[in-house]
Amino acid sequence: MRILMLGGTLFLGRHLVEGALARGHAVTLFHRGRTNPGLFEDLEHVLGDRDGGLDALGDRGFDACVDTSGYVPRVVRASAERLAARVSHYTFVSSISVYAGTTAGLDESSPVATLADPQQEQLEGSSSGRSKRCASARRRTRFRAAS
Repeated sequence: MRILMLGGTLFLGRHLVEGALARGHAVTLFHRGRTNPGLFEDLEHVLGDRDGGLDALGDRGFDACVDTSGYVPRVVRASAERLAARVSHYTFVSSISVYAGTTAGLDESSPVATLADPQQEQLEGSSSGRSKRCASARRRTRFRAAS
């Protein structure tokens, strides 16, 4: 499988890349080149900023895209729109911080947090989870959410 990883050089992304490689998948990393740029030297690295710089991907296609680095709803929407015709499956990795509460037993049916201003782009404290929630909704405008 040809996988496009948005990010992939920090935190969860690097572990997902390692897992995909262990299963024999071909992985392309799209990132800004700021964090761990020497990681995964044998892989294709496409450098760019997803905030207006996705053209660096050209017209290439992928079987799947894994997005662990999306927080700003406008940017996630633009990524989904740009990739809609080029990837068969888009996985958006969210966070438990999208939920309104913090009690044990949260699941997909639990109430989610909202942003007072859905156009907010500055991530501060708990707003990152709320922003992830809005970003996921923007991604769903282009890709059907998996059940």
